[in-house]
Amino acid sequence: MAYGLLKGKRGIISGALDEYSIAWKVALKCYEEGATLVLTNAPVALRVGDLPRLSEACQAPIIAADATNVNDLENLWSESQRVLGGKVDFVLHSIGMSPNIRKGRPYGDLNYDWFLKTLDISALSFHKLLQTAEKQDAIAEYGSVVALSYIAAQRSFPEYTDMSQAKAMLESIARSYGYRYGKLRKVRVNTVSQSPTKTTAGTGVGDFDAFFAYAEHLSPLGNASAEACADYIVTLFSDLTRSVTMQNLYHDGGFSAVGITPELMDRIK
Repeated sequence: MAYGLLKGKRGIISGALDEYSIAWKVALKCYEEGATLVLTNAPVALRVGDLPRLSEACQAPIIAADATNVNDLENLWSESQRVLGGKVDFVLHSIGMSPNIRKGRPYGDLNYDWFLKTLDISALSFHKLLQTAEKQDAIAEYGSVVALSYIAAQRSFPEYTDMSQAKAMLESIARSYGYRYGKLRKVRVNTVSQSPTKTTAGTGVGDFDAFFAYAEHLSPLGNASAEACADYIVTLFSDLTRSVTMQNLYHDGGFSAVGITPELMDRIK
């Protein structure tokens, strides 16, 4: 059921790769709620993903942009305002990648050039996105920016390796830029810490199935789905959450607040 929560609003959704992506679900939900959209991803992702199908479903143009490249981001903002017909009301940052994880390097043997690439793609790109938006005054007053995070920013998950540091940086940027943008334009900036989700990127983390099952057993509501995450993010884009900013918001079925459960104790007895 649609509620018209984003009727008349304009948004940018980054990072959708295929139908399993959280960003894909967010785009569909935003369109259903009345928003007009621009979709963006890096040129390399556009070659391997299925974004044209989402573009057609949402009647949303695609603007290629490498989120680590300031010139690309400047063009993204200027072109988005042109095709949308005004300032942007909401943005989803769903961008993350670790070359070390992809190439199987353990945490004690990281390639540091790749580590810096992880931080650039997965966290510093968020600052670049916000800074280029600010310089163009591209986000409307009371706009909303959301980035996807994970609880490994606060807790140790060995298989998450250098992405843990990237997510910690991402959340720190949300707080720092959230204060700045709130004072400047009343723009709110938050991160959402989602359950482990069976996306193309998520399943690339080592031992993902065991990881997913553990969280499912620990969370009183079970793992939150990508569709449920999209619903939650829509509320953060809407006018219903105008006073929520600088927060890392857990959307994880209660996982972050639970220490142990009887089900898990039975399994380890």
